[in-house]
Amino acid sequence: MQLGQLLLARNIVTAEQIETALTEQREEGHRKLLGELLVEMGYCTDNQIASALAQAYGVPYAQVGPKICDPKVIEKLPRDFLEEHIVLPLFEVNGVLTVAVSEPSNVFLIDEIKRISGCKVQIVCSTSKDIKATLQTHLPAANVFVIDDIIDEEGLKDFSLIENITQDISNLEEIAGQSPVVKLVNYQLYNAVRENASDIHIEPDDKKLRVRYRVDGKLYEKMCLPYQMHSAIVSRIKIMAEMDIAQRRLPQDGGIHVLVEGRPIDLRVSVMPGNFGEKVVIRVIDPQKVLFNLESLGFTYENLKLFRKVIQSPNGIVLVTGPTGSGKNTTLYAGLSELNNEDVNICTVEDPVECNIGGINQFQVNQPAGFEFSTALRSLLRQDPDIIMVGEIRDQATANIAVQAALTGHLVLSTLHTNDAPGAVTRLLDLDIAPYLVSASLIAVLAQRLVRKICPKCKTEYEPPSSIRKVAEKSSGKFEQFYRGVGCKKCRNTGYTGRIAIHELFVPNEMIMEMINDRASLKTLRAKALATGMVSLQADGIEKVKAGIIPIEEVLQTTQAEV
Repeated sequence: MQLGQLLLARNIVTAEQIETALTEQREEGHRKLLGELLVEMGYCTDNQIASALAQAYGVPYAQVGPKICDPKVIEKLPRDFLEEHIVLPLFEVNGVLTVAVSEPSNVFLIDEIKRISGCKVQIVCSTSKDIKATLQTHLPAANVFVIDDIIDEEGLKDFSLIENITQDISNLEEIAGQSPVVKLVNYQLYNAVRENASDIHIEPDDKKLRVRYRVDGKLYEKMCLPYQMHSAIVSRIKIMAEMDIAQRRLPQDGGIHVLVEGRPIDLRVSVMPGNFGEKVVIRVIDPQKVLFNLESLGFTYENLKLFRKVIQSPNGIVLVTGPTGSGKNTTLYAGLSELNNEDVNICTVEDPVECNIGGINQFQVNQPAGFEFSTALRSLLRQDPDIIMVGEIRDQATANIAVQAALTGHLVLSTLHTNDAPGAVTRLLDLDIAPYLVSASLIAVLAQRLVRKICPKCKTEYEPPSSIRKVAEKSSGKFEQFYRGVGCKKCRNTGYTGRIAIHELFVPNEMIMEMINDRASLKTLRAKALATGMVSLQADGIEKVKAGIIPIEEVLQTTQAEV
């Protein structure tokens, strides 16, 4: 029976739907199979087609996934063969290899599987989508770790194997590769991704080993383990990050690429020797969590319109300032994504490249090799760029080249560490950039902070202390209501879920440019910027308090200098 007849017999589709799909197939010149068209049109699903084919050819139907196949059995067939023919070895029992295929009618393929594997073959029918997803999990790139092999919290109680570890370095590599250690490290990484943690801290003490996650900017303790586990856990992480496990006296940095439920996650690892052993901090970079859309970053309507205008400038410097972890790179990535077109050459120099963006040329500095920001930026100017992003202006050499690039027809985006937006002017002057060059090249500075949002599940009205109400109303007029989160299961009883940015956008006008030329003080520059329409970080935050997005305490704590 043909596929259409099979689906009709099982009442999955109607005759009219099949005729519609066949008409579409004829019009497209038979470039797509009937099954593909039926799924595209929403008449049936991949699973329904696979189930019908399985019944027709007398083989079992299976909905395959990463956890129902043996990774060792996959190695019985070459990787190229698996990917070309979309087949998935599941398991082997008594010399019979069970293999999932999407085309059970292909007897030549089945004979080839028998020949290559040297086994008797049992076929099950699955969708090509499920097979490809499972293959991607079990056949990652050579330096990618699959961390779906985890244990639940109950399983964490029995670790006699690694509690009795000696400090003999010669055995550490062997012990770090044993199943309990691997599963424990996988558990920590898996849960950090699941709980949207930005960092994992593994901290040894004289009697215990503390594991903490940073979620929404705050650290909380996730796990407390016996100290004896420290060496094995750190060694496992070092092996994954391709570090020297025998080196314990010097700091080391590395990276790990992992797959969590088929999703790629990047980890930046830093190991630092301390009093009780090496402390490990792992930065979790989830590409799916990076916001490439300026609308999603918390800009007010006026700030968003003005920021979009300045990044459309043909040349000049746009700076994003704030402390570490304030989302500066995320804002730059979102801006670059908006500018990313076929008719412009966008190049970045970063340390490290945190997220890959299609269509943008990204370069990573390599300080041990002498490839620093200034060196890379100098070379980059010979690559005919239109827009340049420099990860950070750290020194005089980088600042000088960035200014010269801006003055010679390039748009330069970068970051600085300053407390507020006008402070970027003072910082550039401190780097010995001449005042007239700063005023001629600087077109905008965006200062930002990340503040925690109220959990929508437990959001409730409340009355803050009179001193807090007084500060808020002094900045933004009378308040009708204040909100906060009281704590619930969804937010781990913190009252907060996620974060949003508050902004301060400084765009110098001609009068402020003259003040920069005259080396005006930071206090004078800031006063003039506020007088000419700049909205301060605190004022921007309080507007979000009025909207019920963030609590007033978060704004006052983050912008304490302005209170």
